[in-house]
Amino acid sequence: MKLDNYIEFIKEKHKGQKRIQGTPYYIHPLEVSNILYKRGFPKDYQIVGLFHDLLEDTNTTYEELVQISNKEIADAVKLITKEKGYVMSDYINRIKQNDMARMVKLADRLHNLSETHLASEKFQARYVKETEEWFIDLAAGTVFEEDIKDMLDNLKQELNEEM
Repeated sequence: MKLDNYIEFIKEKHKGQKRIQGTPYYIHPLEVSNILYKRGFPKDYQIVGLFHDLLEDTNTTYEELVQISNKEIADAVKLITKEKGYVMSDYINRIKQNDMARMVKLADRLHNLSETHLASEKFQARYVKETEEWFIDLAAGTVFEEDIKDMLDNLKQELNEEM
Protein backbone atom coordinates (compact mmCIF):
# COMPACT_ATOMS: atom_id res chain seq x y z
CA MET A 1 0.00 0.00 0.00
CA LYS A 2 1.20 3.53 -0.73
CA LEU A 3 1.93 5.99 2.07
CA ASP A 4 -0.97 8.15 0.82
CA ASN A 5 -3.37 5.27 1.51
CA TYR A 6 -2.08 4.99 5.07
CA ILE A 7 -2.51 8.74 5.51
CA GLU A 8 -6.14 8.46 4.38
CA PHE A 9 -6.58 5.55 6.81
CA ILE A 10 -5.36 7.56 9.81
CA LYS A 11 -7.41 10.59 8.77
CA GLU A 12 -10.52 8.42 8.84
CA LYS A 13 -9.59 6.71 12.13
CA HIS A 14 -8.76 10.01 13.90
CA LYS A 15 -11.79 11.79 12.36
CA GLY A 16 -13.31 14.30 14.79
CA GLN A 17 -10.33 14.18 17.19
CA LYS A 18 -8.51 17.45 17.92
CA ARG A 19 -5.13 18.39 19.38
CA ILE A 20 -4.79 20.78 22.32
CA GLN A 21 -4.54 23.76 19.94
CA GLY A 22 -7.66 22.68 18.04
CA THR A 23 -6.00 21.25 14.92
CA PRO A 24 -7.18 17.91 13.49
CA TYR A 25 -5.46 15.11 15.42
CA TYR A 26 -4.18 13.26 12.34
CA ILE A 27 -1.71 16.10 11.72
CA HIS A 28 0.32 14.89 14.74
CA PRO A 29 1.04 11.34 13.44
CA LEU A 30 1.65 12.85 10.00
CA GLU A 31 4.28 15.17 11.52
CA VAL A 32 5.86 12.26 13.43
CA SER A 33 6.10 10.34 10.15
CA ASN A 34 7.60 13.41 8.43
CA ILE A 35 10.25 13.73 11.17
CA LEU A 36 11.24 10.12 10.51
CA TYR A 37 11.27 10.69 6.74
CA LYS A 38 13.50 13.78 7.08
CA ARG A 39 15.92 11.78 9.26
CA GLY A 40 16.22 9.10 6.59
CA PHE A 41 14.30 6.31 8.32
CA PRO A 42 12.80 3.57 6.11
CA LYS A 43 9.15 3.53 5.02
CA ASP A 44 8.16 0.99 7.72
CA TYR A 45 9.31 3.43 10.43
CA GLN A 46 7.32 6.19 8.76
CA ILE A 47 4.22 3.97 8.70
CA VAL A 48 4.62 3.22 12.42
CA GLY A 49 4.86 6.99 12.91
CA LEU A 50 1.52 7.37 11.14
CA PHE A 51 -0.04 4.52 13.13
CA HIS A 52 1.52 5.15 16.55
CA ASP A 53 -1.64 6.44 18.29
CA LEU A 54 -4.24 4.27 16.54
CA LEU A 55 -4.46 1.44 19.11
CA GLU A 56 -4.50 3.91 22.00
CA ASP A 57 -6.84 6.58 20.67
CA THR A 58 -9.15 4.93 18.11
CA ASN A 59 -11.14 1.75 17.56
CA THR A 60 -8.36 0.29 15.38
CA THR A 61 -7.31 -3.25 16.28
CA TYR A 62 -3.90 -4.91 16.20
CA GLU A 63 -5.27 -7.41 13.67
CA GLU A 64 -6.39 -4.55 11.43
CA LEU A 65 -2.86 -3.10 11.47
CA VAL A 66 -1.35 -6.50 10.58
CA GLN A 67 -3.84 -6.84 7.73
CA ILE A 68 -3.16 -3.43 6.14
CA SER A 69 0.62 -3.39 6.80
CA ASN A 70 2.59 -6.24 8.39
CA LYS A 71 3.27 -7.90 11.75
CA GLU A 72 6.53 -5.99 12.34
CA ILE A 73 4.75 -2.63 11.99
CA ALA A 74 1.79 -3.75 14.11
CA ASP A 75 4.16 -5.08 16.81
CA ALA A 76 6.03 -1.74 16.98
CA VAL A 77 2.73 0.16 17.27
CA LYS A 78 1.62 -2.21 20.03
CA LEU A 79 4.86 -1.57 21.97
CA ILE A 80 4.30 2.20 21.76
CA THR A 81 0.68 1.91 22.90
CA LYS A 82 0.12 2.84 26.54
CA GLU A 83 -2.28 0.42 28.14
CA LYS A 84 -4.58 1.35 31.00
CA GLY A 85 -2.64 1.27 34.28
CA TYR A 86 0.75 1.04 32.54
CA VAL A 87 3.97 1.40 34.54
CA MET A 88 6.33 3.90 32.88
CA SER A 89 9.52 1.89 33.55
CA ASP A 90 8.00 -1.23 31.95
CA TYR A 91 6.67 0.83 29.05
CA ILE A 92 10.07 2.41 28.31
CA ASN A 93 11.93 -0.90 28.76
CA ARG A 94 9.75 -2.66 26.18
CA ILE A 95 10.20 0.21 23.72
CA LYS A 96 13.99 -0.08 24.14
CA GLN A 97 13.79 -3.68 22.85
CA ASN A 98 12.55 -2.62 19.38
CA ASP A 99 14.46 -0.06 17.31
CA MET A 100 11.42 0.88 15.24
CA ALA A 101 9.29 1.51 18.34
CA ARG A 102 12.14 3.45 19.98
CA MET A 103 12.76 5.78 17.02
CA VAL A 104 9.06 6.42 16.49
CA LYS A 105 8.52 7.14 20.20
CA LEU A 106 11.42 9.61 20.12
CA ALA A 107 10.04 11.33 17.00
CA ASP A 108 6.66 11.46 18.80
CA ARG A 109 8.26 13.02 21.89
CA LEU A 110 10.13 15.54 19.73
CA HIS A 111 6.93 16.63 17.99
CA ASN A 112 5.02 16.80 21.27
CA LEU A 113 7.79 18.90 22.83
CA SER A 114 7.52 21.32 19.90
CA GLU A 115 3.86 21.91 20.78
CA THR A 116 4.00 21.70 24.58
CA HIS A 117 4.17 25.49 24.91
CA LEU A 118 0.50 25.51 23.82
CA ALA A 119 -0.53 23.59 26.96
CA SER A 120 -1.01 24.80 30.53
CA GLU A 121 2.04 25.55 32.69
CA LYS A 122 1.14 22.60 34.90
CA PHE A 123 1.14 20.24 31.90
CA GLN A 124 4.39 21.75 30.62
CA ALA A 125 6.12 21.24 33.97
CA ARG A 126 4.93 17.61 34.11
CA TYR A 127 6.04 17.00 30.52
CA VAL A 128 9.49 18.48 31.20
CA LYS A 129 9.92 16.23 34.24
CA GLU A 130 8.76 13.12 32.36
CA THR A 131 11.08 13.91 29.44
CA GLU A 132 14.06 14.40 31.75
CA GLU A 133 13.29 11.25 33.73
CA TRP A 134 12.62 8.86 30.83
CA PHE A 135 13.31 10.22 27.38
CA ILE A 136 16.80 11.70 27.67
CA ASP A 137 18.09 8.19 28.39
CA LEU A 138 15.89 6.65 25.67
CA ALA A 139 17.33 9.15 23.16
CA ALA A 140 20.97 8.62 24.18
CA GLY A 141 23.13 7.84 21.16
CA THR A 142 20.34 8.41 18.62
CA VAL A 143 19.75 11.06 15.97
CA PHE A 144 17.14 12.53 18.32
CA GLU A 145 19.35 13.06 21.38
CA GLU A 146 20.51 16.63 20.72
CA ASP A 147 17.16 17.87 19.38
CA ILE A 148 15.25 16.54 22.38
CA LYS A 149 17.78 18.08 24.78
CA ASP A 150 17.62 21.43 22.94
CA MET A 151 13.84 21.45 22.81
CA LEU A 152 13.69 20.53 26.50
CA ASP A 153 16.11 23.34 27.42
CA ASN A 154 14.02 25.85 25.43
CA LEU A 155 10.82 24.68 27.11
CA LYS A 156 12.41 24.93 30.58
CA GLN A 157 13.64 28.44 29.79
CA GLU A 158 10.16 29.51 28.63
CA LEU A 159 8.63 28.02 31.78
CA ASN A 160 11.09 29.90 34.01
CA GLU A 161 10.34 33.17 32.20
CA GLU A 162 6.60 32.69 32.76
CA MET A 163 6.98 32.11 36.49
